[in-house]
Amino acid sequence: MLIAVFADIHANRQAFEACLARAKSDGAEKIYLLGDIVGYGADPDWCTQTAMELVGHGALAVRGNHDNAIAVPSERMNAKAQIAIEWTRNVLDRAERQFLAELPLSVEDGGRLLVHADATAPAQWHYVTDGQSATRSLEVTRLPLTLCGHVHIPALYSLSSIGKITPFTPKTGAPIKLMKGRQWLAVVGSVGQPRDGNPAASYAMLDTDRNEITFCRAPYDIDGAAARIRDNGLPPSLAERLYEGH
Repeated sequence: MLIAVFADIHANRQAFEACLARAKSDGAEKIYLLGDIVGYGADPDWCTQTAMELVGHGALAVRGNHDNAIAVPSERMNAKAQIAIEWTRNVLDRAERQFLAELPLSVEDGGRLLVHADATAPAQWHYVTDGQSATRSLEVTRLPLTLCGHVHIPALYSLSSIGKITPFTPKTGAPIKLMKGRQWLAVVGSVGQPRDGNPAASYAMLDTDRNEITFCRAPYDIDGAAARIRDNGLPPSLAERLYEGH
C-alpha cells in the first residue's frame, strides 16, 4: 500500500492541493494527516473541510498545536502566529472547529505511530530536532515506525536494538529502505510552510509493501498563497517567508 503523509498544512490551500494532486498521481491509496491543518495561512476553512472529507473516506488525522489553539485560548504562540489563530477562529464554522478539537493527539495504525510532535508527551508539543530527542520519542513506543511533523524540516532517524541512533538527511525522491530490526522516526516536513530553504511543499510517501519511505516535494502557486495572506490582513511576513522556505 502507498500512503501519503502530510504534516503542517497551515491553511495553505495552494500547497495542499498540489500535494494531494501529486500523491494521487503517484498512486496513493491512503492518507495520513499529522496535524496543524490551520495556522499562518489564509484558507483554514477550505483546508479543514478537505481534511474532514479525507477522514470521512478513510484518512487518519492527529491534532497539532495550531489546531489545538483554536479551541484552547491558553495555547499561546509567538505574536504573528497568535494573530493568525485569532483570525482563524472567526473564519471557521462550528463543525470545523469541533473537528479540529476532537482530533486525537496520536494514532496507531498497522505498526505505525502518528503524532504531531514528540511522542513522549504529545500535548506538550516538543520538537524532534536531533538524535537525542528522536531517541526519547522512539523509546515510548515499540512500534517500528513513528511519523511526525511540527519541525517543518524533513528528517529521518534510525534506532538500533542496542540503542544507537543514526540520523539521515533525506534526498528528495530517493526511497529509503526501513530496515527491520530497527525503529524509525520520520519527520516529514511541511506542506504549507517549509523551513529548510526549499519553498516547494514537502510531504512523504510510505510504501508498506517495499517497507520504504520517500520524501517528496511539490512546487505550488506561492504567489496565490501569499496574495491570500496579504488580502486577508494577516502579517505580511507570513506571505514573504513562503518564497524563502524558512
